[in-house]
Amino acid sequence: MKKVLIVGAGLAGSYMAYAMGKKGYEVSVLEKRPDPRKTNYGSGRSINLVVSHRGWTAFAYAGIEEAIRKIVVPAYGRQIHDLEGNETFFQYNIEGKAIHSISRSELNKTLVELAEALPNVSVTFDAFCEHVDFSTGTAHFSIGQETLSIQADLIVGADGAGSAVRGAMMKQPRFNYSQDFIDSGYKEVHIPAAEDGSPQLNIDALHIWPRREFMLMGLANTDNGFTGTVFAPFDGEYGLDHLPTGKDGLRYFEKYFKDAIPLIPDLEEQWENNPTSALACIRCNPYHWAGNTMLIGDAAHATVPFYGEGMNGSLEDVRVFLELLDEHGDSDMNAVLDRYTELRVPAGNALVDLSLRNFIEMRDLVADPSFQLRKRIEQKVQKNHPDKWTPLYTQVKFTNIPYHDAKAEGERHDRIMAQILAIDGIEERWDSDEVEQEVLRLLTEMA
Repeated sequence: MKKVLIVGAGLAGSYMAYAMGKKGYEVSVLEKRPDPRKTNYGSGRSINLVVSHRGWTAFAYAGIEEAIRKIVVPAYGRQIHDLEGNETFFQYNIEGKAIHSISRSELNKTLVELAEALPNVSVTFDAFCEHVDFSTGTAHFSIGQETLSIQADLIVGADGAGSAVRGAMMKQPRFNYSQDFIDSGYKEVHIPAAEDGSPQLNIDALHIWPRREFMLMGLANTDNGFTGTVFAPFDGEYGLDHLPTGKDGLRYFEKYFKDAIPLIPDLEEQWENNPTSALACIRCNPYHWAGNTMLIGDAAHATVPFYGEGMNGSLEDVRVFLELLDEHGDSDMNAVLDRYTELRVPAGNALVDLSLRNFIEMRDLVADPSFQLRKRIEQKVQKNHPDKWTPLYTQVKFTNIPYHDAKAEGERHDRIMAQILAIDGIEERWDSDEVEQEVLRLLTEMA
């Protein structure tokens, strides 16, 4: 069996360990953090994840879809909460399909358990990657006071945004890298289930309190509680850097998220104790080096969480690589890795762009009448002409269309809808046959 070394036992790393182990490879996984089954190291700063079609495709490829479905909660649309406490539900798509909320820690524990149960997979925690020698395919680790060197046929950097494997690549000539922090951060607040165990919010929705420059978002958990996350700028009167105490947090909620206060009995305590975290976007090229080392997930393309696709894109990295192995075999790993980079770099860059775009949509646009009108027009065209119009959100969340192709089609839709929304009296005429025909004409014209 060929040896595979995976640096990082997060979601992408543990998934890849299981999938490669099932293919018969000898897999060693080393993770710098403690065992997630023993330590809740994400407490107070874990944004709930969403499994989309891409994630389910990856789980199905590895044969673990049913195991993951036991720990998800479906969401069929967005529930928008305005300043006055009014709520409006917007279905994600006309077919009634759902995305699925999942706890990062529960998924990580499940994937580690699955991987470690295989006899040819070993997982070691509290192991820090100090150096990667590409010439020999060797990674060097420190574990407590001891050092460990492991040689492998393939080294996989699955060690997140601060990747040590990518750090070694960055020392090589002609390796490209960029990191950009956005001016907003996040803070978690937990919304528990009611005293009788029932959910305090509509369990079938992703909840958003959009307030233009900032927002509160809530995703359901299997215990009927919700993980709430405030995304807001660091600076300004209500910037997160200026709201350090529980009383500051309560004052902030009283002004902008008043209807959420009764849902969070210990809001002040949570606000003061849960950390404020930053958000960054990372891009690099290539995603491999020397024919024996590759990057997956956040190590290659860390993104902001506003499309809920970071995990799905990471799992898709692994699935695409595994399918390339299925197609070409591992006798010429250089060719496989070259093709992997060719496919995944444009996808990773587009994922970052799409995530930034959706931040603006979620915080600024979902409550805007023009945006809601656009969605109604799009749904009508899609319903009548599903072969001609697939909204960007549907392409991203409910298909495996490459992210860069979905982005390009979404930009074409933007240009079309800008012209449609500029039609005189569109608010009254939006559902007329004339408007629908104009959309179809523009689709052909802008093809």
